Amino acid sequence: MKKLTLLFFFLGCLGIYAQDLAVSSNDAAIPLYTNSISESNANNADVVKHVDGLSDKKLAKYLRKGGVADKLIEKANEYYDKMWYAESARIYDMVLEKTDAKHTSSLLSKAGDSHYFTGNLEKAYKWYNELYQLFSDDVSDETVFKYTQTLKGTGKYRRAAAITKILRQKREEPLKELQKQNDSNWEDAYTVKIKNLGINSPYSDFSPMFHGNGIVYSSAKDSSIFITRRYKWTNQPFLDIYEAKRKNDEGDLTQPKKFSKSINSKYHEASMAFSPDNETIYFTRNNYGKRLKRGKNGINHLKIYRSRLVNGEWSKAEELPFNSEDYSTGHPTVSPDGTKMYFVSDRPGGFGETDIYVVNIYPDGGFSEPKNLGRTINTAAKEMFPYITENTLYFSSNRPMGFGGLDVYKSEGVDDMFNIGVNLGKPINSSRDDFSYIIDAAGEKGYFASNRKGGKGDDDIYSFVLEANLNAITGFVAEAETEEALERAHIALFSATGALLFETMADTTGGYSFKNLSSNTDYTVVAQKEGYINDSLQVRTKENEGVSVSQYLRQLKRTEPSTVVEMFEPSNVYFEFDSSEITTRSAEELDKLVAVLKENEGLSLKIASHTDARGPAAYNRLLSDRRAKSTKQYIVSQGVDPSRIISAVGYGEERLLNPCSDGVPCSPTQHRLNRRSEFILISE
Repeated sequence: MKKLTLLFFFLGCLGIYAQDLAVSSNDAAIPLYTNSISESNANNADVVKHVDGLSDKKLAKYLRKGGVADKLIEKANEYYDKMWYAESARIYDMVLEKTDAKHTSSLLSKAGDSHYFTGNLEKAYKWYNELYQLFSDDVSDETVFKYTQTLKGTGKYRRAAAITKILRQKREEPLKELQKQNDSNWEDAYTVKIKNLGINSPYSDFSPMFHGNGIVYSSAKDSSIFITRRYKWTNQPFLDIYEAKRKNDEGDLTQPKKFSKSINSKYHEASMAFSPDNETIYFTRNNYGKRLKRGKNGINHLKIYRSRLVNGEWSKAEELPFNSEDYSTGHPTVSPDGTKMYFVSDRPGGFGETDIYVVNIYPDGGFSEPKNLGRTINTAAKEMFPYITENTLYFSSNRPMGFGGLDVYKSEGVDDMFNIGVNLGKPINSSRDDFSYIIDAAGEKGYFASNRKGGKGDDDIYSFVLEANLNAITGFVAEAETEEALERAHIALFSATGALLFETMADTTGGYSFKNLSSNTDYTVVAQKEGYINDSLQVRTKENEGVSVSQYLRQLKRTEPSTVVEMFEPSNVYFEFDSSEITTRSAEELDKLVAVLKENEGLSLKIASHTDARGPAAYNRLLSDRRAKSTKQYIVSQGVDPSRIISAVGYGEERLLNPCSDGVPCSPTQHRLNRRSEFILISE
């Protein structure tokens, strides 16, 4: 998301210092560069001095001259230090791809950063990946985090998870509470229809906000005719606030135009909110008077401004009292009753890079002191773009465990006490940045922005319509010890009678869903993954509501041969066809096992139950699980402490004792041999 992740609040609220360097000392507008260098008279100094006026083709010719590569690296580093990342990225690419310059850690890191900060995740991945391969021991944690974001953004989720795990081990971090809370894919309870809007430009369009019968939004679209003032970070025009009318119930927008000359200036304006009566606007702007102002750290910070509608015209904007010259404040959103404002800041005392705060808005227009929303909302990462409804806060965050980049979360609460944020899931979220989410009062329609693949520009605005999938079950499956998501865990849904209804696989975040089920009905959800103990849950659907569940699977631990005392033969315990009941003969064999356990208090037990191959494989997994549980229940009922039974696992038809697999003709006796429970006694 080239504009607000990177423009607002990135790297200590971004040095919009770069934008000060993008204009001349008297703030004159900059015409597009059209000059070129005479090839016959050009020398190395000319090439470097005018490199931003050269096409890639001409620049490539000069790269063959001796000494040019080193000078170009110096020039790229100069641009990088000024945060002119669009130009530094171009030069780094030329040097790395077309010269024999040494691929140093610094060069690869800055090349990756230049693309990362301008939203080109594919190219950023290329250089970060080479950096990690060559210098993994020396790569900073911050760069590793950016590397994992490019991995997610390019669809390499397994690699991203592996690198993230290594980073946590390096930091000796326990899994933070907020990083566990992907246990409800809220959007899975709905059919979400999204649409890329016609008002989008080749540049960045984002931060939609409801206003009357339309919306206002932020855009870097170039609306001037002859000259364009450009922001050197991305080499795009500065941001202004635009308005557009809603065309139909599907959320299409039409007739985009600049919002107000009283609001828009020659620098950045974006991320706005309105009072309930639409007569006051709050918006984010660079801190400037006649010139851009910088804080103690040399950075031009952001501030929230307010303007009032007087006789149909917006008044001169005034900055709010809780702004500062030394840190940034922005992304305002106002509660439906107009009494509270939520906003984003990197002010001291927060939990992460940027946090969400709240202030009370008093009837006289004054404000209370800002209050941090706390750890249930804010993490060590970025929390941005809040949007408040009656009792729900929506926001975006690049915290771990998401789909990649910024993801949209929701948190329900009362009196500024909010629950832990829940990821909205796909298709609202993607592997790229998804942010500035707004939804109407009915909770059915809205807009958000994304730089996902397939868009028209750098950031595009999308409309969405939610159609409820009533009586849905949404779930999350994770590893019990680490509580990390178990991708591609097999999930099966059974009826109360044991009939297999649906099967699915957990996604990269461990999420899954079953939609359009019967209301007030009992179901069984079975989660299974190779190398883990199965888990089953009894779930009852609610009428016109979704039900969320979480399942945590424990890893099967290998037992050293020396600890195995005895393994009973499979024939010791048999089951009737399609049954998990303990027969009289099986009870006699189990009584022998119980006697052994009672006589040897130092023994523990593992139970493994199986089926024959007849019937669906998923159903057989459930049946074997029931057999394992009934076996365990019988043993416990005879006086054995349940804590001595380490595991009771069903393996379905995976471990047949003979060739009687699907399609192989076998006698009833041969099939019966596979319908068994096995036991392993383990000495402490």
